[in-house]
Amino acid sequence: MADVNAFRNAMAMLAGAVNIITTDGPSGLAGFTATAVCSVTDQPPTLLVCMNRSSFAHRFFEGNEVLCVNVLGAGNKDAPALFANREFSMSERFDRVQWTRLATGSPLLDCAIVSFDCRITNTSTVGSHSIFLCEVQGVQRGAGRGGLVYFNRDYHQVGFGEPPVPPAKD
Repeated sequence: MADVNAFRNAMAMLAGAVNIITTDGPSGLAGFTATAVCSVTDQPPTLLVCMNRSSFAHRFFEGNEVLCVNVLGAGNKDAPALFANREFSMSERFDRVQWTRLATGSPLLDCAIVSFDCRITNTSTVGSHSIFLCEVQGVQRGAGRGGLVYFNRDYHQVGFGEPPVPPAKD
């Protein structure tokens, strides 16, 4: 089996889109920064989101059974740092960003270049994490240009050389 530190250092070389995962409902309002998000299938449209079970916010996602994957665009380094910082309460995090509610009640962050409104349809446990399988209820495009990735333990902007994709509705 691979050494944990060697694994973590190797994973730092795997670039990932920067996302803020949000939820709201009977269990309360919560959000966290994540790169462990990917598509599973398009029939039905489904995403996978991984979350550490020891996270303070974990109980909110399990209880609400809904979430929004807010994909961040270039120039949005403050929001992921805010939602990863344990020194800020959930209400302080949401007070510092602009957001609206989606059909599921999950918060859509105005700074997102695209947001996926989802219902959690299945949860599995692997090691320290929960894997949420999330059926996409709706997609909303933002007006941002360029993406934000996390690579080698830092944020990097990508995609500025391409023409902007016009915002689209579901």
